[in-house]
Amino acid sequence: MITIVDCGINNLRSVQKAFEHLGHQTQVTRDAKDIGSAERIVLPGVGAFGTAMKSLQNAGVAEPLIEAVAGGKPFLGICLAQQLVFDWSEELGVHAGLGLVAGKVLRLPDEPGLKIPHIGWSALSFPRETRLFRGIEPGAMVYFVHSYHAVPDDEDVVAATSQHGPSFVAAIERDNLMAVQFHPEKSSAVGLQILQNFATL
Repeated sequence: MITIVDCGINNLRSVQKAFEHLGHQTQVTRDAKDIGSAERIVLPGVGAFGTAMKSLQNAGVAEPLIEAVAGGKPFLGICLAQQLVFDWSEELGVHAGLGLVAGKVLRLPDEPGLKIPHIGWSALSFPRETRLFRGIEPGAMVYFVHSYHAVPDDEDVVAATSQHGPSFVAAIERDNLMAVQFHPEKSSAVGLQILQNFATL
């Protein structure tokens, strides 16, 4: 069973449909008890960092998510949720995150001719082998929609990078905690393989 956390900050149905297409049972919840008893947890996210954190806190699920990850449960953050696992973001002011991974979230750098937000397909590069990207070849294309990017204190957590002008962190993996800046549920066969890798850890 894959528990998908609903806190009003996410596009849940497309993520749920992707896992169900792969043959996995899902439940969508905003109940802290469900998070505590979950086998695997997925947190999708869209929108602004500060608003999203407030939604998690108001729903009473921020602390259960932190406890679940600390307890070793497989966790996958998608899009904004990759940013939420870090210490803080500069988006629309300085806002504290979940603090699961040391680091910060900064705006993509402005460069002549470079459009922000970054919207569209970009290639992945892999600095190391990880479970999340098992069977995915370098150069695989995935779909991004974002204006901010994560900057980990420890580069060893980086599982994938991509480029929009400069290189940026496209995914992280540390033990049971995994997160991607792109949308695997919108990334065709490559995205489905990534979701399958998570679902079968």
